[in-house]
Amino acid sequence: MSRSNKETDYQGFEQGPIRPPSEAYSLLIRVTRNCPWNRCTFCPVYKRGAFSLRPVDHVKKDIDSVGRHVEALRQMSDGAGQITRVDIDTYMAQVSDSERQAFHAALNWFAGGMESVFLQDANSLILKPKDLVDVLRHLKQRFPWIARITSYARSHTVARISGDELKEIAEAGLNRVHIGMESASDDVLKLVKKGTDKAMQIKAGRKVIQAGMELSEYVMPGLGGRQLSEVHAMETADALNQINPHFIRLRTLAIPNSVPLFADYDAGRFEKLTDYEAAQEILLFLQTLDGITSWIKSDHILNLFEEIDGKYPEDKDRMIRVVKTFLDMPPRERMLYQVGRRAGYLRRISELSEPGIRDEIEKLTGNYGVTPENVDQFIDEMMKRFI
Repeated sequence: MSRSNKETDYQGFEQGPIRPPSEAYSLLIRVTRNCPWNRCTFCPVYKRGAFSLRPVDHVKKDIDSVGRHVEALRQMSDGAGQITRVDIDTYMAQVSDSERQAFHAALNWFAGGMESVFLQDANSLILKPKDLVDVLRHLKQRFPWIARITSYARSHTVARISGDELKEIAEAGLNRVHIGMESASDDVLKLVKKGTDKAMQIKAGRKVIQAGMELSEYVMPGLGGRQLSEVHAMETADALNQINPHFIRLRTLAIPNSVPLFADYDAGRFEKLTDYEAAQEILLFLQTLDGITSWIKSDHILNLFEEIDGKYPEDKDRMIRVVKTFLDMPPRERMLYQVGRRAGYLRRISELSEPGIRDEIEKLTGNYGVTPENVDQFIDEMMKRFI
């Protein structure tokens, strides 16, 4: 694993492989490559790539390249911000191959309103604080209108940055940090080789907030398996109660064949929760969250409940009722909802009663021979395709 930034030859604009769903319309600026830890047994990303820091001047060149194309797009657009396909094609014909990726990034960002920027890859705060501040200031200078700059970060990294340095980073423009807590149970964190513990998770989360940045913490239902399900739910909720992040985002565990955890799952050493058991865990988690003012988001296709979307404490009871409704459904109704939700037919449990939608789900389950007894196996295979 290399952390060197001694590269001298700029190879052109770069983009990493992932970003949070909430950053769908953000400009993606790559400041590091891959993940400096890269040992989490549940994670399929970055496993084949070495970690490295991108030189600051390369990152600035990426920003400037996008800036030039943004300026051109603005000149092409009419008063309503619209650009004709002919104008885009004419401009693209003049763009060199080395600039094409930067142009597409600029075009996508322009179409999305150019309000936010996301720094890639997995842990941008591992840059030296002065280098990160340099990048942030350059972004703000080049695009003074942007409202939000965000990044992934590891709790281990944030916990080691001084409070004054974090405040300087926030003042330079970074105003939201996404941390993959996944769990705050020390037993679960050790099991999945997360490289942190509950105390460090709490310390890092509090430091982000104290520095004046928004904090988005990710929680992974099911990560403790059947054996550690209860402690996973309760310890994670307890840590979040002590942090009070701005956002808590759910990301249900899936185990594709490519991740290290699959070997334990395949051998029976890790018992994956069924959807019913995962719902029981989520219920316990939501019930244990207390004294916070966080937004809870379940904004991913892997999640069973998109309806878990609200603010504590005012929406707590409503979100709990969603889970209880599922748990109280007859087995066949639960099966239809599980398949319909993961297949994209359903966003709410109540939509299962709509005849047209229900007919489509009935047809799908019939074609694939899905029953209440084999639905979780069917769902596991569906979920792998989304990873």
